Amino acid sequence: MEQPILYTFSKELAPHFLAINQQWIEAHFCMEPFDWEQLKNPYENIVEKGGQVWFAAWQGKIVGTVAVKPIEDGAYELIKMGVLPEAQGKKIGRLLAESAITWTKSQGAQKIVLYSNTKLAPAIGLYLKIGFRETPIEAGKYARCDIKMEMEF
Repeated sequence: MEQPILYTFSKELAPHFLAINQQWIEAHFCMEPFDWEQLKNPYENIVEKGGQVWFAAWQGKIVGTVAVKPIEDGAYELIKMGVLPEAQGKKIGRLLAESAITWTKSQGAQKIVLYSNTKLAPAIGLYLKIGFRETPIEAGKYARCDIKMEMEF
Protein backbone atom coordinates (compact mmCIF):
# COMPACT_ATOMS: atom_id res chain seq x y z
CA MET A 1 0.00 0.00 0.00
CA GLU A 2 1.18 3.48 -0.81
CA GLN A 3 2.20 5.33 2.35
CA PRO A 4 0.27 8.50 3.14
CA ILE A 5 2.21 11.76 3.23
CA LEU A 6 1.54 14.31 5.97
CA TYR A 7 1.61 18.07 5.54
CA THR A 8 1.16 20.80 8.12
CA PHE A 9 -1.07 23.82 7.57
CA SER A 10 -0.78 25.94 4.46
CA LYS A 11 -3.28 28.36 2.99
CA GLU A 12 -3.39 26.19 -0.17
CA LEU A 13 -4.52 23.15 1.82
CA ALA A 14 -7.00 25.02 4.05
CA PRO A 15 -10.06 24.33 1.82
CA HIS A 16 -9.58 20.59 2.46
CA PHE A 17 -9.96 21.19 6.19
CA LEU A 18 -13.48 22.49 5.59
CA ALA A 19 -14.45 19.97 2.88
CA ILE A 20 -13.32 16.80 4.68
CA ASN A 21 -14.75 17.80 8.05
CA GLN A 22 -18.03 19.11 6.68
CA GLN A 23 -18.54 15.80 4.85
CA TRP A 24 -18.13 13.61 7.95
CA ILE A 25 -19.95 15.96 10.33
CA GLU A 26 -22.98 16.21 8.04
CA ALA A 27 -22.97 12.42 7.48
CA HIS A 28 -23.49 11.82 11.21
CA PHE A 29 -24.61 15.10 12.83
CA CYS A 30 -25.16 18.69 11.78
CA MET A 31 -22.72 21.55 11.60
CA GLU A 32 -22.69 23.84 14.64
CA PRO A 33 -21.64 27.53 14.64
CA PHE A 34 -18.25 26.72 16.20
CA ASP A 35 -17.63 24.19 13.38
CA TRP A 36 -18.08 26.85 10.71
CA GLU A 37 -15.79 29.25 12.54
CA GLN A 38 -12.95 26.72 12.96
CA LEU A 39 -13.32 25.20 9.51
CA LYS A 40 -13.57 28.42 7.52
CA ASN A 41 -10.74 30.15 9.38
CA PRO A 42 -8.26 27.49 10.56
CA TYR A 43 -5.27 29.81 10.42
CA GLU A 44 -6.86 32.52 12.56
CA ASN A 45 -8.66 30.16 14.97
CA ILE A 46 -6.12 27.36 15.36
CA VAL A 47 -2.62 28.03 13.99
CA GLU A 48 -2.33 31.68 15.01
CA LYS A 49 -3.47 30.74 18.54
CA GLY A 50 -0.67 28.19 18.98
CA GLY A 51 -2.21 25.08 17.43
CA GLN A 52 -1.51 23.13 14.27
CA VAL A 53 -3.42 21.46 11.42
CA TRP A 54 -2.28 18.36 9.52
CA PHE A 55 -3.36 16.97 6.17
CA ALA A 56 -2.85 13.44 4.88
CA ALA A 57 -2.32 12.83 1.17
CA TRP A 58 -2.84 9.34 -0.24
CA GLN A 59 -2.77 8.33 -3.90
CA GLY A 60 -2.18 11.96 -4.86
CA LYS A 61 -5.23 13.34 -3.03
CA ILE A 62 -5.79 15.00 0.36
CA VAL A 63 -7.91 12.43 2.19
CA GLY A 64 -7.64 13.29 5.88
CA THR A 65 -7.07 16.05 8.37
CA VAL A 66 -6.76 16.73 12.10
CA ALA A 67 -5.90 19.70 14.28
CA VAL A 68 -4.90 20.53 17.84
CA LYS A 69 -5.57 23.76 19.65
CA PRO A 70 -4.33 24.97 23.03
CA ILE A 71 -7.12 25.04 25.63
CA GLU A 72 -5.26 25.91 28.84
CA ASP A 73 -1.70 25.95 30.12
CA GLY A 74 -0.14 22.60 29.32
CA ALA A 75 -3.20 21.17 27.58
CA TYR A 76 -4.35 20.88 23.97
CA GLU A 77 -7.54 19.61 22.38
CA LEU A 78 -7.48 17.22 19.43
CA ILE A 79 -10.15 18.50 17.04
CA LYS A 80 -11.60 17.95 13.61
CA MET A 81 -10.15 14.57 12.70
CA GLY A 82 -11.70 13.27 9.51
CA VAL A 83 -10.75 10.82 6.78
CA LEU A 84 -12.64 10.54 3.50
CA PRO A 85 -14.62 7.29 3.09
CA GLU A 86 -12.41 5.97 0.28
CA ALA A 87 -9.34 6.20 2.52
CA GLN A 88 -10.81 4.80 5.73
CA GLY A 89 -9.34 1.56 7.03
CA LYS A 90 -5.86 2.46 5.79
CA LYS A 91 -4.51 3.64 9.19
CA ILE A 92 -4.55 7.28 8.02
CA GLY A 93 -6.56 8.38 11.07
CA ARG A 94 -4.00 6.70 13.33
CA LEU A 95 -1.12 8.43 11.52
CA LEU A 96 -2.85 11.81 11.85
CA ALA A 97 -3.64 11.31 15.55
CA GLU A 98 -0.14 10.08 16.40
CA SER A 99 1.43 13.03 14.57
CA ALA A 100 -0.79 15.43 16.50
CA ILE A 101 0.14 13.74 19.81
CA THR A 102 3.87 13.82 19.00
CA TRP A 103 3.67 17.53 18.11
CA THR A 104 1.65 18.31 21.25
CA LYS A 105 4.26 16.60 23.43
CA SER A 106 6.99 18.61 21.66
CA GLN A 107 5.19 21.80 22.73
CA GLY A 108 5.68 20.82 26.37
CA ALA A 109 2.04 19.88 27.00
CA GLN A 110 1.09 17.68 29.92
CA LYS A 111 -2.08 16.34 28.30
CA ILE A 112 -4.28 16.23 25.23
CA VAL A 113 -8.07 15.88 25.34
CA LEU A 114 -10.75 15.16 22.77
CA TYR A 115 -14.52 15.13 22.60
CA SER A 116 -16.40 12.66 20.43
CA ASN A 117 -19.58 10.64 20.17
CA THR A 118 -19.88 6.97 21.10
CA LYS A 119 -21.77 6.24 17.87
CA LEU A 120 -18.41 6.77 16.10
CA ALA A 121 -17.20 3.35 17.28
CA PRO A 122 -14.18 3.05 14.94
CA ALA A 123 -12.85 6.43 16.11
CA ILE A 124 -13.39 5.60 19.80
CA GLY A 125 -11.60 2.27 19.25
CA LEU A 126 -8.65 4.05 17.65
CA TYR A 127 -8.41 6.56 20.49
CA LEU A 128 -8.36 3.76 23.07
CA LYS A 129 -5.70 1.82 21.10
CA ILE A 130 -3.34 4.79 20.99
CA GLY A 131 -3.65 5.56 24.69
CA PHE A 132 -6.61 7.85 25.33
CA ARG A 133 -8.79 7.08 28.36
CA GLU A 134 -12.37 8.13 29.02
CA THR A 135 -12.83 10.91 31.55
CA PRO A 136 -15.97 12.72 32.83
CA ILE A 137 -17.41 15.15 30.29
CA GLU A 138 -18.50 18.69 31.13
CA ALA A 139 -22.19 19.43 30.59
CA GLY A 140 -23.00 21.44 27.49
CA LYS A 141 -19.48 21.58 26.02
CA TYR A 142 -20.51 20.42 22.52
CA ALA A 143 -24.04 19.43 21.51
CA ARG A 144 -23.06 16.29 19.56
CA CYS A 145 -20.44 14.97 22.00
CA ASP A 146 -21.19 12.36 24.65
CA ILE A 147 -17.66 11.25 25.50
CA LYS A 148 -14.50 13.02 26.62
CA MET A 149 -11.13 11.30 26.45
CA GLU A 150 -7.67 12.41 27.50
CA MET A 151 -4.07 11.30 27.41
CA GLU A 152 -1.57 12.53 29.97
CA PHE A 153 2.13 12.72 29.09
